Amino acid sequence: MRLHLTARARLTVLYTGMVLAAGIVLTALTYLLLRRAVGRRLAVVIFNVDGTPGPLPPLPNDNHQVSQKLQQATLDAFLNQAAIALTVVIVLAAVLGWLVAGRVLRPIRSISATAQRLSLENLSERVPVTTPADELTTLAGTVNGMLDRIQQGIAERDLVLHSQRMFTANAAHELRTPLTTMRTAIDVTLDGRPDSDELLTMTRDIKAAVEHSQRTLDGLLELARSQAGSGPRHLVDLADVVTTVLETAPVRDLTVRSDLLPAPITGVPVLIERMVGNLVDNAIAYNQPGGRVEIATGREDGLAVLRIGNSGAVVTPDQAQLLLEPFVRGDGARLHTDAGAGLGLSIVQAIVTAHDGEITVTARPAGGLDITIRFPPAEHRTAARLP
Repeated sequence: MRLHLTARARLTVLYTGMVLAAGIVLTALTYLLLRRAVGRRLAVVIFNVDGTPGPLPPLPNDNHQVSQKLQQATLDAFLNQAAIALTVVIVLAAVLGWLVAGRVLRPIRSISATAQRLSLENLSERVPVTTPADELTTLAGTVNGMLDRIQQGIAERDLVLHSQRMFTANAAHELRTPLTTMRTAIDVTLDGRPDSDELLTMTRDIKAAVEHSQRTLDGLLELARSQAGSGPRHLVDLADVVTTVLETAPVRDLTVRSDLLPAPITGVPVLIERMVGNLVDNAIAYNQPGGRVEIATGREDGLAVLRIGNSGAVVTPDQAQLLLEPFVRGDGARLHTDAGAGLGLSIVQAIVTAHDGEITVTARPAGGLDITIRFPPAEHRTAARLP
């Protein structure tokens, strides 16, 4: 039966074996040197009881034999003492090796324990990084980096799945009305012998329903892409994006006031431009003749801030909050339009959420809305600023 040792036991055996080998080599070298030294010189001194040198006793005739016996006795005594000392050293080496191996392997046990506690529902825990920096610290950092990437991947996957579920649910709900309209128009028209005028009326009704369905699907697809927040992220300045959008915005007879200070963020440029475009279009479309649009960018408390306000119809605070939901309709002109799909601010909110931002919608007492969006500051480690 093969014996399976733990890493701590193997390290202890390794440390003890190295000390044993070093002790044997040291003892052997000392033995050889001592044997050589004893063989060169032999001195015999006899002392009386009172400590004074006494007369030599009769010595054997064979001095060489006496020398060999004394040499052997000295070497045997050395070997006995060395064996005892080596045994003590080996025992101490085994104990110290066990303790040292446990301390060295402690970070690995911590990594293993953390990995066992992790699951799909709990990926927030991280391996503690010890000091000073060594190979185990590098291993802990590598494991933490891997966990960060896994957590980010799962978060992105959940975001995509959520957007797909929302797309399916919203599409099923919103397409029910135009499909019912088309079926009713066909059933009513074909219930008898329709003439050309009735057929043309049915065709126009079906065309209008199809166009409405197409706008709805386009808006839902854009909402799903915005919720996913997919795409490479770069350094984007909100002030530059607003300037670009305002250059092509159909402001008509409105007064536009802008106060654009640098507000860099890290984001997907296409989505950020779509967000600003929706906000500007919304402020223009739901305004009043001769009204105003105010837009500003800058930094507050370390955050990049975008503010846009407009004059328009009076909206209650409860209605203002509902505007961020998809397909919200209301009685006022501000909440209803036959041209849109009711997804403008929903797409804005999805883009803000995908970029870890925060959006606030406030109704103005005199009419219109104030929308404030705050983003985390730009990350310096991202790619270079887009031209």
